[in-house]
Amino acid sequence: MSKTLVRLFIALGAFLVLGGVNYSIYAKERIKNHGDVIYLRLAPVDPRSLMQGDYMALRFQIANEFPAQHTPDQRIPLQLDERRIATLGDPASTLRLRYRVRNNGICIGTNAYFFEEGTADRYAGARYGKFRVDLQTGEAVLVALCDEQFQELGR
Repeated sequence: MSKTLVRLFIALGAFLVLGGVNYSIYAKERIKNHGDVIYLRLAPVDPRSLMQGDYMALRFQIANEFPAQHTPDQRIPLQLDERRIATLGDPASTLRLRYRVRNNGICIGTNAYFFEEGTADRYAGARYGKFRVDLQTGEAVLVALCDEQFQELGR
């Protein structure tokens, strides 16, 4: 194989990788800016990590209520109350949230919220994760942690 052809394959590979990464970023930003707002009740875990800096490990109450299993579309059926708090809905629900199975448990959106070192006390009152959701795909992006009155923390 000639050097020119090898360089062309390397350039093409780099282009495909960077294109894929940029598309993923674009998709998340689109959800973050235009997705529907829902709130998921938190079941917080450990707020510190010495290896990664300050963060709050997250677990959502709905993940504890839904069995960790592989469903055909891997989406949790939801229902929203008047405050947009999501709870487990019936299987026929059209509002669905994508999840991944990790370590025999359900991971929704993210399992950690990173914050600036020394600001952990700002997040101690977190009770809800505020998500933006693409209603078509069920993909969710965590945009903030909120207190019991739905006020965003850390801003």
